[in-house]
Amino acid sequence: MAESGKWFAADVATFGDRLAGAREAAGLTQEEMAQRLGVRLTTVQAWEEDMAEPRGNRLQMLAGMLNVSLTWLLTAEGDGLDTPADGGARGAAEALAELRRLRARAAGLAEDLARVEKQLLDAMQREVA
Repeated sequence: MAESGKWFAADVATFGDRLAGAREAAGLTQEEMAQRLGVRLTTVQAWEEDMAEPRGNRLQMLAGMLNVSLTWLLTAEGDGLDTPADGGARGAAEALAELRRLRARAAGLAEDLARVEKQLLDAMQREVA
């Protein structure tokens, strides 16, 4: 956390961090926000990952939709969020659920890797024989 006590201060958070935090605080998914703005999901993802920046008209729409000031989104100054949107027990429960989803995906990938490895070993043994 920044010395100023603000999680989203300019010295610790990027535009994308502030956008994601405000979106989460507003209870919106990336998909919902993209739909409301009339943009693709990949566009919202690029904004939150600081790979692209929205145009001026979209910035104004974002600020209004997320109930933060345009200045805060851009510079961390003005009306915005002071604390993480997913703090406390709710944030921990969401993180645990995400961890479980990721673990299930990892287990599925491990099974897929083992299956492909076996196929490759079988193919190599057939070539040798």
